[in-house]
Amino acid sequence: MTATDVMHEVVSREEWLKARTALLEAEKALTRRRDELARQRRELPWVRVEQDYSFHGPAGRVTLADLFQGRSQLIVYHFMFGPDWEEGCPGCSFVSDHIDGMLVHLAHRDVSLVAVSRAPIDKIQAFRRRMGWRFRWVSSEGSGFNREYGVSFEAGDKVDGKLPYNYGLNAFPTDEAPGLSVFFKSAGGDVFHTYSCYARGLDGLVGTYNYLDLVPKGRDEDGLPRPMAWLRHHDRYEDAGASPCDCERKTA
Repeated sequence: MTATDVMHEVVSREEWLKARTALLEAEKALTRRRDELARQRRELPWVRVEQDYSFHGPAGRVTLADLFQGRSQLIVYHFMFGPDWEEGCPGCSFVSDHIDGMLVHLAHRDVSLVAVSRAPIDKIQAFRRRMGWRFRWVSSEGSGFNREYGVSFEAGDKVDGKLPYNYGLNAFPTDEAPGLSVFFKSAGGDVFHTYSCYARGLDGLVGTYNYLDLVPKGRDEDGLPRPMAWLRHHDRYEDAGASPCDCERKTA
C-alpha cells in the first residue's frame, strides 16, 4: 500500500471501536426517529377517491380498483415515461431495477404494486421487455391521473418557471416527474388515497443507494453536474452483457 492509497485517517482497532460505538448511538437514534416517522405517516388522514380512474393494461382496460388485485393496499410508482418519449427515464428505471424481487414479499403483506406512466401501453410493454422486468405496469394515457397526483404537468401549470411539484412550486426540467402514491381499498370497495411522496422522498426505494451509503466513497456524486449523472439504463453500461461476477475488476 502506498501513501496515495490511504485517503482517510487510519487508527488502531481500539480507537476504531470507540468511534464506531459512538456512531452506533447516532444510528440507533435515526432508526427510532424513522420508526416514529413511519407511525406518523400511517396516521395521516385519508382522502376518498371519487374519480373513476381507468388505465390501459396489456389485456385491456382496468380500473384503479382492479390494480389492487384482490388486496387491500396498493402502491403506485409514478414512472416517468411521457407519451412521446422513446424510452423510460433512467432514474425511474434505476428504482424499478429493485422491484421484482420484493413483489412476492409485498403480496404476503396484503400489498400490490404497479407502475403507471402516460406512455402508450405498447411502448411500455416494449420497454418492459427490453429491461426484463416482471412487475405490473399500466398506461394512464388519456387520463388525468398523473396530473392529479402531481407527476405530470401542462404548460399552464408553470408559475415563474416553476411547477407544482412536491407540495410546492419547484424547478423541474421536464413535464413528467417521479413519485409514489399509496391507496387503500375497504371491504366495501371504497378506495382511499393515503400517502404520496416525491423527489428525495423516493430515496428509500433505491436499494443500490442504501448499499453505496455504507462504503467509503458513498454515492460518489459530489463532482458530478447533478445527482445520478453517472446513471445509465442497465443495458447501456459498457459491460452490460457481463454477469455480476464478470463485472469485477481484473487486476494484473
